Amino acid sequence: MPFLGQDWRSPGWRWVKTEDGWKRCEPFSPALEDVNNQLKDISHTVIITGDDEDEAIYSTEDCEFAAKKRKKDHCMNNTQCFYREKWIYVHKESTRECVYSSSQRHGYCTLGEAFNRLDFSSAIQDIRRFNYVVKLLQLIAKSQLTSLSGAAQKNYFNILDKIVRKVMEDQYNPRLIKDLLQDLSSTLCILIRGVGKSVLVGNINIWICRLETILLWQQQLKNLQMNKQVNNGLTLIDLPLHTLRNILHRLSDGWDVITLGQVTPTLYMLSEDRQLWKKLCQYHFAEKQFCRHLVPSEEGHIDWKLMYFALQKYYPIKEQYGDTLHFCRHCSILFWKDYHLALLLKDTGHPCTASDPDTCLMPVSPQHFIDLFKF
Repeated sequence: MPFLGQDWRSPGWRWVKTEDGWKRCEPFSPALEDVNNQLKDISHTVIITGDDEDEAIYSTEDCEFAAKKRKKDHCMNNTQCFYREKWIYVHKESTRECVYSSSQRHGYCTLGEAFNRLDFSSAIQDIRRFNYVVKLLQLIAKSQLTSLSGAAQKNYFNILDKIVRKVMEDQYNPRLIKDLLQDLSSTLCILIRGVGKSVLVGNINIWICRLETILLWQQQLKNLQMNKQVNNGLTLIDLPLHTLRNILHRLSDGWDVITLGQVTPTLYMLSEDRQLWKKLCQYHFAEKQFCRHLVPSEEGHIDWKLMYFALQKYYPIKEQYGDTLHFCRHCSILFWKDYHLALLLKDTGHPCTASDPDTCLMPVSPQHFIDLFKF
């Protein structure tokens, strides 16, 4: 029986020809060393506690191996390329073998293949699509992480790395990313603890390495300091009351209303308006749901603000995105729609053969995207 070492699946060492003969090339990255040092400061061991309070402690030796693996993966990730395809064909109700035999373009039939091919790397740079991509990553982290192939998992964490870097630089919506990382770390803890019970693609040390990276990201976001904007022109405080009220009424997320109300005393007063929270409740929830969870105030009136957060625990709120993926029912094609090309060149965003393409298009929510590949 052949001996299989810890790196038996690796492509091997890189060798460089010199005047003295062939020498082994060991890549070195100062940035990688900084990351490793930060991870060492967090912990030398990873302790994961379950609901039954049992603890699985990974020894320092395992973490040292994970650190070595991290160096290797970091060097390989430097050459990682992202696909730039704007549309893919979604073949429903068929097997992989039938899809590949029918046509090469029909091969995108799984969630991992779709996630690999669609241009999510550029999508996160578009502020209209940023929240959409983050929500999709969050849903995958909750329930679909083990269904991704090794390449799709690598692409997933590379895109997540770009998102964290963007948030650290632009300081845009860090709360959304914190929720994503919290769900992802919880899922990884459960999967790592249940090794042997669940299917994990890849070595266990790779997943420990990824969990350590997530812990580092969470620490960086926790220490994130918002830069004060210097602006000598018109600011939010200078706007009249009716304009500020209209801005608040256009927000569809209760947490955004609370956050904006913390800016100034005037905005706080406007954010506590009962009519504002009543409209939020009426927008997100049905009237029958109100009757089941009435929250009266001390004066006997309905506390619509508490009602909103109480209903949010039992029912999902409506999701709003600046831009989403679209699905053509006529062509069975999933694609990003470029609104600039659509206005200028009458371009639908994919090679549609329908006589009236606009009637065949439907927006795809993050949950619908995952449901498209459940067959």
